[in-house]
Amino acid sequence: MGRAVGEALAQRMGRSLLELGGNNAIVVMDDADLDLAVRAITFGAVGTAGQRCTTTRRVLAQRGLAPALVDRLKRAFASVPIGDPLAPDTLMGPLIDAGAVDIYRRTVARIPQERGEIVHGGTVLDRAGFYVEPTLARMPADAALLREENFVPVLYVVDVEGLDEALAIHNDVPQGLSSAIFTTSVRSAERFLSHVGSDCGIANVNIGTSGAEIGGAFGGEKETGGGREAGSDAWKSYMRRQTCTINWGSSLPLAQGVRFDVT
Repeated sequence: MGRAVGEALAQRMGRSLLELGGNNAIVVMDDADLDLAVRAITFGAVGTAGQRCTTTRRVLAQRGLAPALVDRLKRAFASVPIGDPLAPDTLMGPLIDAGAVDIYRRTVARIPQERGEIVHGGTVLDRAGFYVEPTLARMPADAALLREENFVPVLYVVDVEGLDEALAIHNDVPQGLSSAIFTTSVRSAERFLSHVGSDCGIANVNIGTSGAEIGGAFGGEKETGGGREAGSDAWKSYMRRQTCTINWGSSLPLAQGVRFDVT
């Protein structure tokens, strides 16, 4: 749809501000605060039933911490109350429609086909409405699923050796909206935020991917689109700049000091 809009606008030389989705990852280093990471990842993956552009879809966990992280996430996913989104105790509501449930089924079915392992979930719940279990899976780094945004509550965990490998996998997707790293290392955090780090429009440290700072410019790169909503420069996308020059004198200055005499 974004490409179609861009082509239509190009016919009249129009401008666009496109926000087309995301495939957001959280890098978790061995020195991370595990309590913070588990809380952020669970909310990012399960909140809004995975139906948010900033939903956490991938976790790139350094191998020293990965087993403990997966164990904590499995327990957290199992404890999430699923039900009526208007009920005060509900943390995860339904998918939007039957089509979304079909996408969930197809996504879950592909996990073992791509050498992945379902750690928790994978079931459509037998109740009225479009309710599913939040699903946690361990995946190899080369799985095709990692490059897709399926818009359902399925989270993939990939083991990585270190930050170099994490960044390579992190950036190797078509989308580029939101990202995060959990670490207590200033060096790791600064590298993630630098030009050789996250290639997303939003990069966070020790905060999850889901949601956005209200004062910050919101938007992404690559197939996520372009332009920014909110923040100090957002208004520029909606306005045209006009340069106005007024001469109140009796002489006419010419560009670059050119002499051009006429009678």
